[in-house]
Amino acid sequence: MDYNEIKKADREVFDAIHGELERQRSTLEMIPSENYCSTAVLKAMASIFNSKYSEGYPGKRYYGGQEFVDAVENLAIERAKQLFGAEHANVQPYSGSPANMAVYYALLEPGDKIMGMSLAHGGHLTHGHRVSFSSKYYKAVHYGVDKESHLIDYDEVKKIALQEKPKLIIAGATAYPRKYDFKAFGEIAQEAEAYLLVDMAHIAGLIAGGVHPNAFPHADVVTSTTHKTLRGPRGGLILSKREYAKAIDHAVFPSLQGGPHEHVIAGKAICFKEAMGEDFKKYAKQIVKNCKVLADRLMENGLDIITGGTDNHLVLADVTSKGLSGKQAEELLEEVGITVNKNMIPFDPRKPFDPSGIRLGTPALTSRGMEESEMEYLAELIVKALDNPENSLVKAGIREDVKELCSKFPLYPDMEVQG
Repeated sequence: MDYNEIKKADREVFDAIHGELERQRSTLEMIPSENYCSTAVLKAMASIFNSKYSEGYPGKRYYGGQEFVDAVENLAIERAKQLFGAEHANVQPYSGSPANMAVYYALLEPGDKIMGMSLAHGGHLTHGHRVSFSSKYYKAVHYGVDKESHLIDYDEVKKIALQEKPKLIIAGATAYPRKYDFKAFGEIAQEAEAYLLVDMAHIAGLIAGGVHPNAFPHADVVTSTTHKTLRGPRGGLILSKREYAKAIDHAVFPSLQGGPHEHVIAGKAICFKEAMGEDFKKYAKQIVKNCKVLADRLMENGLDIITGGTDNHLVLADVTSKGLSGKQAEELLEEVGITVNKNMIPFDPRKPFDPSGIRLGTPALTSRGMEESEMEYLAELIVKALDNPENSLVKAGIREDVKELCSKFPLYPDMEVQG
C-alpha cells in the first residue's frame, strides 16, 4: 500500500500513521479484542465504495447507482449466513454496541427487562451496565460467576432468570476465558419465556474456525464485531432467525442508522470469505493452543490466572501477588513493548480504573505467525517484567528481547510508510 498521497496532502496525519505502524511492528499486541486484518481488507476499506451513499438495503435503496454496492453487500450477507449457519444477516451495523442497540430496539419496548453478565464479572457495557443506554432505557438485572471457580453457574443463571423474568437474556462477555454453553442458555431462555441474544464479538472467529460451539440454533439473535478474532474490518454484524429479520432490519435502518459504510461492508465480505478457508481454521485452532500454553506458563511462573486457565483467546490474570495493580502492570508491560489492558477480576476489591487484573490475548500474535514456543518465551518475559518494576536495566533488556522477537515475525512487510 502506498501512502505517498497522504504524505503530500497532510504531513501530520501521515506522521501519525507512520508512527502507529512502527509501534505495531515493534511491540507485541496482546489486547484480546485487537487483531490484524489482511491487506485485502485494508484496501477494501480504502476503496471507492467510501464515496457512495446507499441508504436502504440491496434492491431497495433510496438513491440510484447501486448496482455494485448491492453486489458487495449481498456477498457479505450470504457469506455471513453461510459462515455462522444463520437464516438472516444484517451487515450494516457500524460496530458491536450499535448492533446490540438495534437488537434491543427491534425486540423490546422501553422499560422491558434485560439480563446479562455483570461488567464486573466480565460482561459488556451494553449488557445493562448503569452508564450505558442499555440500563437507561431498559431495566437491567445481572448474573455473574461462581465466587470460588469463577465459572458461570448455569443453575444460578436459571434461578435469576425464572425469578426476574427478563424479556431478553444476553450470553457473551469481554473477559470470560471459558467456553459458553449456548444450549444451556437457550433452555433457560425458553423456560423463562425470554429471547436469547448471544453477543459473540470476542469469539466470532473461534466459532467460524470450529473451535468454539456455535450459538445457533439455540440463540434467537447473535451480534458481533468483525474485527476481533474474526480478523476483519472494524464493524458490526447481526445474525438472526428469519422471523426477526424484518424487525432487525428496520431497527438498523431507518430507526438507528443512516447510510451504511459500504467500504467497510466490502471488507466484511472479504473477511467472511477468508474465514471460510482451511487456513483460517488452522489459525483459530492455533489461537487457542497459544492461549492455553500462555496461561499454563504464566501460572508456572507464579501468576494467578482466573479460572485456572482458558478455553479461548484470552487470559485474565490477577497481578496483586506481584505487588502491582492492573494499571501499574499495564503501564509496566507497555514500557517493555507488550500491550495488554488493565481489567477487573471477579469480585475485585479495587476500582475499575485501577483494578487487580490484566487481560491478555493471543489473536494478534497468532496472526503474526507465533506459536507455542513463542508463548512460553513471552510468558517468561511478562513475569520477569512484573517481578522487576523498578529495575531499568532488566526492563531495557526485555524491551530489546521484544524487538528481536517482533523482527522474526514482521507485520505488513510490504506496507511502505516512510517518513
